[in-house]
Amino acid sequence: MDAAFTEEQHAIRRTLRALLDKRCGPDEVKAAVRTPPGYDEELWRELAGRLHLPGAALPTVYGGAGRGPTELALACEETGRTVLPSPLIATAALAAPLILALGSERQRAGVLPALASGELTGTLAVPGGRLPTALALTGPNDGDWAGGGRAGGIQAHKEEGGTGWRLYGEAGQVLNGHTAEVLVVAAHTGGFARSGTRLFLVRAAGAAGLRRTRQTVVDETRPQARLELRDVPAELLDEGGGEAAAAVGPALAATGVAAAAALAAEAVGAAAAALAGTVAHIRERERFGRPAGPFQAVRHRLADLYVTLQAARSAAYHAAWTAGRGPLGADGSSGAYGSGPGTTGRAGERAVAALALAQALEALRAVAAEAVQLPGGTGSAWEHAAHLYFKRAAGDELLLGPVHRLRARVAEEAGLCAGAGRGAGRTAGLPAGVDA
Repeated sequence: MDAAFTEEQHAIRRTLRALLDKRCGPDEVKAAVRTPPGYDEELWRELAGRLHLPGAALPTVYGGAGRGPTELALACEETGRTVLPSPLIATAALAAPLILALGSERQRAGVLPALASGELTGTLAVPGGRLPTALALTGPNDGDWAGGGRAGGIQAHKEEGGTGWRLYGEAGQVLNGHTAEVLVVAAHTGGFARSGTRLFLVRAAGAAGLRRTRQTVVDETRPQARLELRDVPAELLDEGGGEAAAAVGPALAATGVAAAAALAAEAVGAAAAALAGTVAHIRERERFGRPAGPFQAVRHRLADLYVTLQAARSAAYHAAWTAGRGPLGADGSSGAYGSGPGTTGRAGERAVAALALAQALEALRAVAAEAVQLPGGTGSAWEHAAHLYFKRAAGDELLLGPVHRLRARVAEEAGLCAGAGRGAGRTAGLPAGVDA
């Protein structure tokens, strides 16, 4: 493993940081989240056109930059520094990879170039707020994670005498769901008794029966929406001509690995910025007639945060490198970590990504809490930037967490939840290089 970044990767980081430092300060973020789309559309077009951000991990044949999860994660680390409100995660880490993995050649050619250029944005809609389970991060995604055909899910019915489909149901907490022009929707086919989950492509523009409502969320920089579908026309994401049902679970799991790595890097970037701002404030603040920085108790707390942040950064980089090594295992089964051949395949990559995300979210939570407390509680005020990081920490845990479920899922698949008493065999069964 070569842990050094290439010159091209350093250039991506430098260029993006310079642009965001100029265009995305705390005041600009607060103004952007109050607009109808919830982000600065002009800045998004610039990020897409100048830096090819939404197409960073897409092949060049579909208008992408031909890079991979590592470059996307580096970009997300920089967007996390400024708590950038944008549809980057929803488009580049959720919708585009699924269309690339499961779509027909016609669907790929018709949608991916527009997503890569920023002309369109996309997202993944999963009923019941089960996005982390659908991505196989907090539970198995081979069962009833999308509702099992029961109330609250989304049903898909084939049009009589045609090849199209119609969707009926609802999904809440859809990331950027109120503005995304391309929706990848998880829905059930085959009725209640023989239902199976498939993914469908919905073009929001002019879709009769589609109602979208922006929801109130903890973190306004990640707008979410509730989707109501009433006989909405849709296309089956189908590369195998009707026989690709078995590929849905593995495709979602593979997407979960890259998405977790991207979100971990973004959380690390946010934590780094929050810590830098706290240190700068402590250097200037006075307590008892003296600068607060030299107080040993304060310095120890800041040192602990720095160590926590650096550990999370290393884990996030490793997760991005793991996700970018190539295609995941072909069998798609979860399997036990460390059992049998190929333990560093799909299960091992998912463990690395899930644990890295858990560590990054924990680091962001710790740093954001101190960013509020150490400046004397002023960080909770709307005028202070620290509250943006604090809310991002809380919102991210709701998006692809929480932390304890990410770790519990890894332990469950590793077989650590059965057998010997608590603490025994802590890392038994895990693939090489993975620490619970």
